Amino acid sequence: MNQSSIKQAITKGETSLGIEFGSTRIKAVLIDDRFETIASGSYEWENRLEDGFWTYSLVDIITGLQEAYSEMKQEVERNYGITIRTIGSIGFSAMMHGYMAFDSTGELLVPFRTWRNATTGAAARELTDTFQFNIPERWSIAHLYQAILNEEKHVPRIDFITTLAGFIHWLLTGNKAIGIGDASGMFPIDEAAQDYNERMLKQFDELIAAKGYPWKLKDILPKVYSAGEQAGELSEAGAKLLDVSQNLQPGIPLCPPEGDAGTGMVATNSVRKRTGNVSVGTSVFAMIVLEKELSKVYPEIDLVTTPNGSPVGMVHANNCSSDINAWIGLFREFYEAMGQKADTNQIFSVMLNKALEADPDGGGLLSYGYFSGENITGLDKGRPLFVRSPESNFNLANFMRTHLFTAFGALNIGMDILTKEENVAIDNILAHGGLFKTPVVGQKIVAAALNVPVSVMATAGEGGAWGMAILASYMSNKDQQESLEDFLDTKVFKDVEAQEMYPDGFDVKGFEVFIERYKKGLAIEQAAVDHLVENWRD
Repeated sequence: MNQSSIKQAITKGETSLGIEFGSTRIKAVLIDDRFETIASGSYEWENRLEDGFWTYSLVDIITGLQEAYSEMKQEVERNYGITIRTIGSIGFSAMMHGYMAFDSTGELLVPFRTWRNATTGAAARELTDTFQFNIPERWSIAHLYQAILNEEKHVPRIDFITTLAGFIHWLLTGNKAIGIGDASGMFPIDEAAQDYNERMLKQFDELIAAKGYPWKLKDILPKVYSAGEQAGELSEAGAKLLDVSQNLQPGIPLCPPEGDAGTGMVATNSVRKRTGNVSVGTSVFAMIVLEKELSKVYPEIDLVTTPNGSPVGMVHANNCSSDINAWIGLFREFYEAMGQKADTNQIFSVMLNKALEADPDGGGLLSYGYFSGENITGLDKGRPLFVRSPESNFNLANFMRTHLFTAFGALNIGMDILTKEENVAIDNILAHGGLFKTPVVGQKIVAAALNVPVSVMATAGEGGAWGMAILASYMSNKDQQESLEDFLDTKVFKDVEAQEMYPDGFDVKGFEVFIERYKKGLAIEQAAVDHLVENWRD
């Protein structure tokens, strides 16, 4: 599309905007009706551990929303000389799960509790046993029930609970809505009804009946919407909040707010059965669209849905890239101390590529990049740890290979359940995330860890905000009976190339040796957690 056509599309509002609240960045992406990015904006942020909970402040949430939108808007003004006054459709997405509870006046009752918290073990276990359905510690219902078990004072005052994406959507539209994919990380979904599971809702109410709370669970949950439905309009107050320059006009239709897992599926065209994707960031998760129900309940497997309600087996590990990023930061400091000008992308590229020169198993080295607890391996707290023996082959290549292998260690344990115990068929895995900006390396490591072909699309760097913009566009531009799968196949990804990589036997055998070391070494990580208390420096 030429510049004149793009200017016309912006002026007429033939565009879609996706804004995603990721764990380290809030990103806004504006696309045209050919799904190409017109402009983007972002805001860097980080969660904080406060009073024992990982959280983001409301100030950061609102500031980040406004800054990301403003930067995108300014890019449009610079490149096209146009001020955005309308947009065809808008969608918000964010990290799934977590807990945001409000009273009837809209006051946030406790600071936002993110997916990263591993503080709900007792609640998750009891609910899993009650429902006979796996309830992970991250899920909103686990956070709510743990607050009940802890007899937290705010619980009787609850009028509404939601996710971060649901909160932003409510703030800008006044509608307490949630996309079915994001909803499936709050409470179990009934595939046939495309809504919360009624039997389990009743079981929960019965479980807490003696408490005498003035609410029933269904009344405090957001309403579930599927992809393609309209879930509200940008209100006058919402338009002023989003665009501080107050050029944006209200009345713009909004699609259902979604979780980052759903936007990852869309961004990688992984919503059909037998397809899957891996999303790599602060956490890592794999999502496989299932053909049939699993034979039993597995604590390592979340059962969630695609944005249009198909069942998905999700393996979610809390820790992935944080420790690698920290080590790269250390090497950057060294490089700068040597008087060199550091380019972070170049340092990443050099360091990651060293892993290709390593021994197959990483030379006998071991690390755990556990910044927080890890549910799959049963640790409720994290302690980043690097271990070697005198016999280990300690060099830079093995050091980097070990850190890449361990980033997918917990994920591998969960995926083995799907592929080896449940015989789930996976035709192909599509991968996305910052790790894949460096060609080949990340793709080879993931293919080895999962032992399946891994593809990276040309759009992999676009990320979840782009995927959210696609969902907004689907709402506005789909044919009357067009499914999300067909919309993605025939319109969005029709001409998009993907680079497929099959597992290398050298890497697979090396990872198998490493993962046995990883499993045996968990006792070392547990000891580090047990013996390094919060004031361990004293």
